[in-house]
Amino acid sequence: MIDANTLKKETEKRLTFAIISHPDAGKTTITEKLLLFGGAIHTAGAVKSSKNTKATTSDFMKMEQERGISISTSVMGFDYGGRRFNLLDTPGHADFSEDTYRGLSAVDSSLMVIDSVKGVEERTRQLCAVCKMRKTPIVTFVNKLDREGKEPIELLDEIEKELAITVTPLTWPIGQGKDFKGVYHVADKTLHLFKGGQTKLPVEVIDIPSIMSDELDSYVGSTFAAKLREEVEMISAVYPPFELDSYLAGTVSPVCFGSALNNFGVGELLDTLIKIAPSPLIKEADTRVVHPDEEQFSGFVFKIHANMNPRHHDRIAFLRVCSGVFERNKLYKHVRSGKTFRSSNPTAFMSQDREIIDQAWPGDIIGLHDTGNLKIGDTLTEGEDIQFKGIPNFAPQIFRTILNADPLKEKQFHKGLNQLAEEGVIQIFTKLHQPNVRILGVVGQLQLEVLQSRLETEYNAECRYEPIDVSLARWINCEDKKKLKAFVTANERKILQDVAGNYVFITDSAWALNRIQELNKEISFYITSEMRN
Repeated sequence: MIDANTLKKETEKRLTFAIISHPDAGKTTITEKLLLFGGAIHTAGAVKSSKNTKATTSDFMKMEQERGISISTSVMGFDYGGRRFNLLDTPGHADFSEDTYRGLSAVDSSLMVIDSVKGVEERTRQLCAVCKMRKTPIVTFVNKLDREGKEPIELLDEIEKELAITVTPLTWPIGQGKDFKGVYHVADKTLHLFKGGQTKLPVEVIDIPSIMSDELDSYVGSTFAAKLREEVEMISAVYPPFELDSYLAGTVSPVCFGSALNNFGVGELLDTLIKIAPSPLIKEADTRVVHPDEEQFSGFVFKIHANMNPRHHDRIAFLRVCSGVFERNKLYKHVRSGKTFRSSNPTAFMSQDREIIDQAWPGDIIGLHDTGNLKIGDTLTEGEDIQFKGIPNFAPQIFRTILNADPLKEKQFHKGLNQLAEEGVIQIFTKLHQPNVRILGVVGQLQLEVLQSRLETEYNAECRYEPIDVSLARWINCEDKKKLKAFVTANERKILQDVAGNYVFITDSAWALNRIQELNKEISFYITSEMRN
């Protein structure tokens, strides 16, 4: 029996956050450097390029290593500064939005990485909007100060305008590119000088009596000192001082500057997260909110991954602990099925590396070995019938009929297709008037390539696609089930069913969708499978 004080202490130690950014902003690099500074690894993999094929720790799948992008959310844990970090490195590529959105449902805060050269980019806008929708606190790290980029003031104005979020700089850069000297810590009034190179600690921290003292000039030169004084005076007048409550409410984002590739600013960023990032927060369920300090265990599955170790063809369900303590070999209720669930070898993650654990606390993300009983969105409890919210499927934007390319591999083809659909890599639908025809739905083109690659490498199966004249899909529902059935019958050729049996209306244009909605006011159309607009 776990006492309340131990539960409170362990919960408050947890810091569960996601790293979000546009591709190539340096997200995976900063993930590696956080692990390096946190002591979880001893050598960080360099950013992948055509000249360097060394794979980073978090990108473990073959296609990730070949293309130099994150395709699947990776989970990593480490201890630093008295706190337990649970870090999610999410895919930056838009084609894998669903995996990222589901990952964001499992965290309590986010670290947003912005390229100082390119500024705010499209994926950054989308991901920040999701965080704001969930009121997730965001710390912003402006990366690549070792390159010539936009002026810091210009960047902050762009962040506020493009992302509709107030910012407050915690540090301020002194120069950039070849003239990058370091940063001034606004709150601590300390100078952090950049020593160059990729040493683990490329920084010298200096206390100066005042930003107005001549001592500043001796470290950075009179020209840079004068500019720093002018800019610090300006930002102090323009941007609000840091307030913890505003950050935790998700209305203000503190900003730090640095260069992840050169390790500069990473240690300071970790220290900032330790000080301000929230411990596990309450999670919303269908009938009530769940507090992390509740004695009874509860948690939800937000991700499933088959073949993390291809040699063993394992299937892992990623579970976020929301309340109480998850204990190894203890029986829990699988709410969707009503059956019991027991895990004899729950695991904690360090990318591919895993270790069996006996307990997990609120905020922890653990892996549960599964034979196909668990699905994304499932809830486990000690008996209560609740269902956590916020883990939907999104309406696909690309559709294909999928066919087995090798009749001799029928079993492998269907097994792979079903398992990858359960992971959320793709969505599978069936036609009402042709139930043997399987329709594939994805958010982005790259998902089709990922499916083909994984079928081949993990299941020894091949597939081919045929085009289908569909570009829009909406889940449908109606309180009057007779009217829903009548609508489905009248539009049978434009109705699909998802794996859960829900009806989905498909069409080839926005005009056609609007027209059908106008003519059927009693039918509700939804962009997600949670049946919410």
